[in-house]
Amino acid sequence: MQGSSFYFKITNAIDFVIPIPAFLFFDAAGLLHRWGKTAGYVMGIVLGAFALATLALGPQDIFYRITGIFVIAALIVLVARSMRTTSVTQDFIVIRRGLVAFVAFAVWENIRGMLGLRLPNVEPIGFVAFLVALGYVAAHQTLRRDQQLSEIQKELEVARRIQLSILPARFPNSANFRVAARYVPMTSAAGDFYDFIVADDRQAGLLIADVSGHGVPAARIASMVKVAATAQRANAANPSRLLAGMNAVLCGNTQNQFVTAAYVHLDSQAREIRYSAAGHPPMLLLREGKVCEVLENGLMLAAFDFAAYTTAAQKLQPGDRLLLYTDGIVEAASAGGDFFGQESLSALLRQTSGVAPAAAADRIISAVQQWAVSQDDDLTVLVCDYVGDAALSVN
Repeated sequence: MQGSSFYFKITNAIDFVIPIPAFLFFDAAGLLHRWGKTAGYVMGIVLGAFALATLALGPQDIFYRITGIFVIAALIVLVARSMRTTSVTQDFIVIRRGLVAFVAFAVWENIRGMLGLRLPNVEPIGFVAFLVALGYVAAHQTLRRDQQLSEIQKELEVARRIQLSILPARFPNSANFRVAARYVPMTSAAGDFYDFIVADDRQAGLLIADVSGHGVPAARIASMVKVAATAQRANAANPSRLLAGMNAVLCGNTQNQFVTAAYVHLDSQAREIRYSAAGHPPMLLLREGKVCEVLENGLMLAAFDFAAYTTAAQKLQPGDRLLLYTDGIVEAASAGGDFFGQESLSALLRQTSGVAPAAAADRIISAVQQWAVSQDDDLTVLVCDYVGDAALSVN
């Protein structure tokens, strides 16, 4: 009860605990260094012992006198330390002024208590001054961070536009090939990339790549992949040579980030598919209702300057559908932690055999998004149909 002796002891014991949160605040604010922290912990132990002793024995004048000396010394040292700080910002100056006002009133209050002077308690005035200083700094920091966030968002938007500009808008009209691409980045800027190295009635060269990591750094490397691929256009009909040339350009220039890639060249005149990859998920080939994996992998790009690649070749038949994709498709995880997986993707590809490439690409992306509890990686797919040359089909 409020009038009991125990309640009286508790209210007096709290007086010794009050400085401890203040010490923790100053420590978190970076105003205390090694010796200051050590002294603060010692003072906290002493004050805690005084609080327990007060609960057991009741208020003692000697406890208040020692506490007053500790608090006065600590506050003076704290102000002196803040005055010696070399890296001073405008916010720090405001906090220091509020701190000086608080310390001045707190020191006076402790001196008044030690001397037993019957004067009004003015310590709350100093505390209010300190709170006003902290409130000003908090509001200023919030406004500044909002401005910085707005600037970062503008930069990300610029990065997103730049990245989209390096992706081909659409596959040119072709008598033999129908190609659709879908690209869904995880963030504003991402590391997935695709390109049409060659695109005409006779041939199609499709490249897909995935840079390790996410965000602006990965997007920057993706731009380098674009440059490296463009430089190898002369090797468009030779996938292994194209990837080797890209690897030579990228090695040593990607700040320890690596790139997986797959490239397929379709030749309607030779009726041949040539495929090579660098650490990338296998290409899927849908033919006559059956899906098979085309796997011809070498080492990832930009990691090893000695990496070598080989080309897998097979016949191209009218009605063939090819699917290139990044690992974000098969590694999309459900709420239970299950991956979308290679088998589900193959089954989905079979189900799309009767629709156009654009509709097939949309259906794949939609199915993955519905499966995944969240998008944790970029999603990119390339669907290519070989419709066949009419003249060749007659022969």
